[in-house]
Amino acid sequence: METFNRWMEALNGFVWGPPMMVLLLGVGLFLTIGLRLISITKIGYGFRQLFKKRSGEAEEGDVSPFAALMTALSSTVGTGNIAGVAAAIAIGGPGAVFWMWMTAIFGTATKFSEGVLAVRYREIDANGNRVGGPMYYIKNGLGPKFTWLAVAFALFGIVGSLSTGNAVQANSIGDALQSQYNFDPRIVAVVLSLLVAGVIFGGIKRIGSVASRLVPFMAVLYITAALIVIGANISSVPAAFGLIFKGAFGMQEAGTGITIGLMMLAMQKGVARGLFSNEAGQGSAPIAHAAAQNNDPVNQGMIAMLGTIIDTLIICTITALVILTSGVMTADCLANPAILEMLESGATPPGCEIGVPLTAAAFEATLAGFGAHIVTICLAIFAFTTIIGWSYYGERCAAFLFKEKSIPIFRVFWVLAVFASTFAMSFETDGDNMVVATFWLIADSLTGLMAAPNLIALILLAPVVMKLAREYFDKEKIASDGLIDQDDIE
Repeated sequence: METFNRWMEALNGFVWGPPMMVLLLGVGLFLTIGLRLISITKIGYGFRQLFKKRSGEAEEGDVSPFAALMTALSSTVGTGNIAGVAAAIAIGGPGAVFWMWMTAIFGTATKFSEGVLAVRYREIDANGNRVGGPMYYIKNGLGPKFTWLAVAFALFGIVGSLSTGNAVQANSIGDALQSQYNFDPRIVAVVLSLLVAGVIFGGIKRIGSVASRLVPFMAVLYITAALIVIGANISSVPAAFGLIFKGAFGMQEAGTGITIGLMMLAMQKGVARGLFSNEAGQGSAPIAHAAAQNNDPVNQGMIAMLGTIIDTLIICTITALVILTSGVMTADCLANPAILEMLESGATPPGCEIGVPLTAAAFEATLAGFGAHIVTICLAIFAFTTIIGWSYYGERCAAFLFKEKSIPIFRVFWVLAVFASTFAMSFETDGDNMVVATFWLIADSLTGLMAAPNLIALILLAPVVMKLAREYFDKEKIASDGLIDQDDIE
C-alpha cells in the first residue's frame, strides 16, 4: 500500500502541477472575461430561470431543468463538501479555502459554458433519450479530427467515475458509519449496494426524481446546523478569514514572511478539492444538463452555473468556517511541515484529524451530543446521491464508446464496485488513515485527467458559447424594453 501511495503521489503531483492549475484557472478567467462577466452579474437571473414556469412549445428532454441541476448537484454535494474541505485544510492549510473560492468564481463561467454546449450539441440515442456532454460537444462541435479527444474524455470518465463518484463515496460512507456507529462495513456494503441498484436501474428519470427530493432536504439540514455552529463561534470568524487569506499566499501564522512552498501547497490542494467539489471544468455536470427539458442552450447554461455557487461558495465555505472557528484544529497542525508530512502518509497526530473525523469533531465541539451525528447522516446521504448521480455519468461515457447495449453491464459493475469499496473498510485498522488517503489520491489524479480534454474543448468552442450568449441576452434586453413579446425568445 505504501509503495502504491508513493506512485499515486507522484502521479498526483504531475497531474496537479502548475500546467493544470494554470489551465483550470486560466480557462475560467478567459471565459469570465469573454462572456462579459455574465456568470457573476446574472446569478439572480439564473435562479429566476430555475423556478420559472415554462409555456408554449413542449421542451425536449428527459427531466426538468430543476431535476437536471439536482442530478448535477447530487454528484457534487458529497464528500467533497464535508471530507474534502477538511482534507484540503488539514493538508494544504486554511489558505486552500481561498483557492477553492477562486476555482468556484471562475468556475461559474466554465460551468455555464458546459451547460450551453451540452444542450447545443446533444443527440438522441437509440433508446430515444437526449444525451450529451463533453464527448458529444467535442465530436459534434469540433469535428472528426478531434474524435480522439472525445474518446480520451470518455475513457477517463469511466475510470474517473469509478473512483471519484463510486469508490471515494462508498468508502466514505463505510468509514463514517463504522467510526460513528461501529457498523460492520460488510453489512453496510450489502445495504448500500441494494439501495444504489434500486435507483440506477431506473435510469436518469429515477435518479433525477430521487435527487430532487434528497439533495434540497439534506442541504438545508446541513447548512442550518453549520450556521448554528458558526453563530456560536461568531467572534472567531474574523480570525478564520485571516487564516484563509494569509495561508493562501504562504504567510505563516506567527510572522509576515512568505513561504512559496506553503503557498503552492495551499493552491494545489485548494484547486484540486475545489474542482473535486464543484466539478467546474471536469466535464461531468454537462452530461446531466444535456437531459434537461430545455430547448435553449443559454438558458440551461444559466441554470447549470448555479451548481458551482451552491456547492462551493456556500456549502464548502460554511464547512471551512465551522472547522476554523471551532478550535478543534490546533495551531501546530495549520502550518507545520512535519505534521503535514505525517497526514499525507496516513498517520494522525493528536488534534490533527483529517477528512470526516475533523469535520465531525468541529460540529461536535459546539453541538455536543448530536453534532457528529448530523455530519455522519448528511455525509452518508450526500455520498449516496453522489454515487447515483455519477453512475449516470459513467454509463453515458460507456454508451458513447460501446453503444447503449453496454449500459446494463455497466450498471451491474457499478453496484459491484460500490460493494467492494465499502467492504474495503473492513480491512482498515483502527486509527489508520491509509485507505482513506489512498482513495483521495486516486480521486484527485483521475479528476485532473478528466478535466484536461474538456478544458481544451471549452477553449476551442468558446466563440460558439459567447455568440449564443450575446444573442440570447440581446433578445432579453429587447424583450425587457417591451419591443417584442417575452414568449418569442423562448
